[in-house]
Amino acid sequence: MNNDKVILVTGGSGLVGKAIEWVINNDKGKFGSKEKEKWIFINSKDGDLRSMEATHAIFQKYKPTHVIHLAALVGGLFKNMKYKLDFLRDNILINDNILHSAHQYKVEKVVSCLSTCIFPDKTTYPIDETMIHNGPPHESNFGYAHAKRLIDIQNKAYNDQFGDKYTSIIPTNVFGPHDNYDLQDSHVIPGLLHKCYLAKKNGTPFIVAGTGKPLRQFIYSRDLAKLIIWALREYDEIEPVILSVSEKDEVSIKDVADSIVKALNFEGDYTFDTTKADGQYKKTASNEKLLKYLPDFKFTPFEIAIKESADWFIENYDNARTGNGKA
Repeated sequence: MNNDKVILVTGGSGLVGKAIEWVINNDKGKFGSKEKEKWIFINSKDGDLRSMEATHAIFQKYKPTHVIHLAALVGGLFKNMKYKLDFLRDNILINDNILHSAHQYKVEKVVSCLSTCIFPDKTTYPIDETMIHNGPPHESNFGYAHAKRLIDIQNKAYNDQFGDKYTSIIPTNVFGPHDNYDLQDSHVIPGLLHKCYLAKKNGTPFIVAGTGKPLRQFIYSRDLAKLIIWALREYDEIEPVILSVSEKDEVSIKDVADSIVKALNFEGDYTFDTTKADGQYKKTASNEKLLKYLPDFKFTPFEIAIKESADWFIENYDNARTGNGKA
């Protein structure tokens, strides 16, 4: 027997998985690769995590001592509204198979990724970790949200019955390299980046849906990656922790669009289509718990993170997930 850690990352080819891989390989400080740590990044090609047999086979093959669980069926608003049962069932199966396999193979620690959409629709702000189960989530994505909530319930049950060390993190809106830039099914930053890129390329106006007034907390994927690595190595609570910038760092959608225009050097016509709905005005989360653990953590300034994301998108446009029949 040796003391090496074997860390299995599910969803390893997605936005957050790629960011963790980048930090492990490039960070020269405390978040980078350590001796006696072997990192394995898997994706859907390695096996269907909805299948218990396929999941067991992955654990049998790699024999992980630690797991970062990022894999999920995800989608934009339209997909979530149309396929609520698929989002509920597929994610319950994935999560149950991962946690059950981790238990059977005596994995020392699992860190699973939740989402702020799990919080109650009717709530007070800022939201914090104690409020997850205080009421139903928003109707539009209740399938996905309930499946993610169940991870928190399972973590507590595995700990209560067996003493297993399974925990979870809750990031706010994540963006960065390797995002999904599909114009129909992406989140706001990659969607606007792609839209602005095409407007510049085609000499057409850059039109942003809504008024630009809603507020959001965005976290750069590489910052989130560092915090997940910290959680794996040092965070010992079973209760989840919100990983987010502070309330004072909330930005408006107009701020986002302005930063993208600047990052892409877009000089064309740039307007807001106020006939389009804004969606939820705010969903402010508290990062007070995180700051108790890491008071000196330095988040990448928003404009720098947007510029790095835009540069990556331009450089990798032909291979990015753009919905144009490309990867």
